[in-house]
Amino acid sequence: MPVPESPPVIAQRIAPRSGVAFPLAAGEELTIIDPEGGQVSDLVAFAAADPGEAVSNGRTFDYEETIALTTGSRLWSNRSRVMLTIEEDMVGRHDFLLTPCSHATFAHFYPDKPTHRGCFGNLAAALEPFGIGADRIPTAFNVFMNVPVAADGRIAVLPPLSRAGDRIRMRAAIDLIVGLTACSAYASNGGSFKPINFRIAGAEMAGRVPK
Repeated sequence: MPVPESPPVIAQRIAPRSGVAFPLAAGEELTIIDPEGGQVSDLVAFAAADPGEAVSNGRTFDYEETIALTTGSRLWSNRSRVMLTIEEDMVGRHDFLLTPCSHATFAHFYPDKPTHRGCFGNLAAALEPFGIGADRIPTAFNVFMNVPVAADGRIAVLPPLSRAGDRIRMRAAIDLIVGLTACSAYASNGGSFKPINFRIAGAEMAGRVPK
């Protein structure tokens, strides 16, 4: 009896303090892996058919009725459509409150350290070939980022809880353009910068390589 073929898989590593963008078709699974532990990855998503439709933290919090997103949670667009569903989550702590770090972030929080274009700049560069300008970049879903909210409403940025090999797996509900980074901010990553691995399962386009 013939053995069924496994769906194609694309795997790639994002170098520290850099980012990529790629198509993710409806039904494909995106797995984001922290290979060394303690590293954040910023994720943004846009509808492939119209990048004016983007992932929205406000819609997501509203429809999911929580800011603690984990297995079973869905990420919604600004047009009230499901974009991604979290199917597996080994960490259970992510952030969807804070915007991607940028030159301005470094000037504000780290005036004694060299400035960096941050995740915002890395996302802008990676998304540009897809016709998505910097002003369209929304608040990112910050995978593995540890931002507890105190009873008085104050927030803190603490080192991620992810350990080496931890992952989160999501399935696309619609055709998407996804931007993904290995975060560049000091506090978000406990003061160090490491790579992020990811893979796409069920990719229909053999040899497709994220930009």
